[in-house]
Amino acid sequence: MSQTESSMIKFRGPAHDINAYFVRPEGEERLPGLVLIHEIWGLVPHIKDVADRFAREGYAVLAPDLMGSDPALAPLFSTANVAAVQEFMFTLPPGKMRDQVFVQEELAKLPEEKRAVVGSFFGTVFGGKLPFPRFVTEVTEAYAHLKEQRGVNPNIVGSVGFCFGGTMSLRLACTGQTQACVVFYGQNPDPIEQVEKIKCPVLGNYGVEDTGLNASLDQLVAAMVKYKRDFEMKLYPGAPHAFFNDTNLYMHRPAQAAIAWKLTLDFLGRSLASD
Repeated sequence: MSQTESSMIKFRGPAHDINAYFVRPEGEERLPGLVLIHEIWGLVPHIKDVADRFAREGYAVLAPDLMGSDPALAPLFSTANVAAVQEFMFTLPPGKMRDQVFVQEELAKLPEEKRAVVGSFFGTVFGGKLPFPRFVTEVTEAYAHLKEQRGVNPNIVGSVGFCFGGTMSLRLACTGQTQACVVFYGQNPDPIEQVEKIKCPVLGNYGVEDTGLNASLDQLVAAMVKYKRDFEMKLYPGAPHAFFNDTNLYMHRPAQAAIAWKLTLDFLGRSLASD
């Protein structure tokens, strides 16, 4: 595996500068690039670690911090707030996380101060208040910025995303610009007809126990078939949402994550081969 070099950089977004973690193998050779898009929690140490893993496999990786770079969102996504929300979410049965009635009932049981933090987070994240159109522009800018970095082959740049990031990875592919797209348990494009604009191979990784998200996978498959897109999908038995995150002991499934990692590397190796 390669030795790597990393740094925090900035690039200009549509509303403000975007902070990002950039890591690549040492050396001067032209490398395939990856835009790595974080879970809903933001650019936490786990995502930097995943970026480092990809860099050791020979990729130049740019991981933008979409939440922490936004002056309006950054306070809500502070380390303390994220920890409080995660602690609450880990008490919810996996099949109940998207059941808003159940979640509200459980929220009501929390102490007032914690209820205010968790409730505000849930209201923003799951209440339709996140600026998804702007996020699409920001990850598109990340893609363009990565192509300009030293030693990056601008003709072979793909994206990988987890949860929220999986959603954004697929939406980035729907701009028709990337050369590969990997989705870990992300939501479908909305509207689903955006799939028609995809020009690159797509790999989707989904946990079988992530029943709420998986309920709409048939629509994604149908759209990929309708528009004749290059699409692979793997369902992992026994795996819930976020099964790849090895810092989330409640959700992590090591065996399934190892299979997904190998499948992803093989897919990217084929899709981002040197031109």
